[in-house]
Amino acid sequence: MSFSGFPGGRLAQTPLPNLLFSELIPQIDDLGELKTTLHILWLLSRKRGEPRFVTLQELQGDSTLARSLSGLAATPAEAIEASLKKAVGRGTLLHLLSESGLDHIYLLNSPQGRRTAEKAELGELQLASSTLHIEPAVPSERPNIFVLYEQNIGLLQPMIAQELEEAERTYSPEWIEDAFRIAIENNVRNWKYIRRILERWAAEGRDDGTTTQSRSRGGDKSRDRTWYTEEEARKFIQR
Repeated sequence: MSFSGFPGGRLAQTPLPNLLFSELIPQIDDLGELKTTLHILWLLSRKRGEPRFVTLQELQGDSTLARSLSGLAATPAEAIEASLKKAVGRGTLLHLLSESGLDHIYLLNSPQGRRTAEKAELGELQLASSTLHIEPAVPSERPNIFVLYEQNIGLLQPMIAQELEEAERTYSPEWIEDAFRIAIENNVRNWKYIRRILERWAAEGRDDGTTTQSRSRGGDKSRDRTWYTEEEARKFIQR
């Protein structure tokens, strides 16, 4: 699987300290530790309120991190624990146990993180994921159609999101991917154009003889056609 590049438009940003690139990353020689460190920095930036921290349970339930660490250990859980141990040993993260001893808590080794750890150790602050009012940082894995849209068209808007959800319920992933591919090949980065391709396939079938939406992967895509003339495509772009 390849990355097709960052889309145009405004994208969400993650603030990172320059010291991360000039001092910390050059020291990290383990891929799992590097990926986990960057992922935790991203999670912490999405938190709301203070103190900001992540728990082992939170990380082990993070499907994005699990995919990122796939193949680095026997299981994602083992990869996460090994990476956290290295990050703590390096001094990037601080590791605490909750008062109950059930929650493994990780803070960034920053002035704020060190103050939080000190207060927790003195009993002045209780760190427990069940008692802190912090906005969850881990998003659910989004359907592939949203990824395709942002990678190939641009920033997702709420009204478009509803249409994408409906399309995902209606058409197979293969049809959706093929429709996006045809649009990009013809330089028509417009959702209405893609939607009309899908609608025409559903109504008239595809050139390969497919008349249902359960087209199997690996089929012959060479017979797919553009479906619209350049004049029709311009009309969709202008709408």
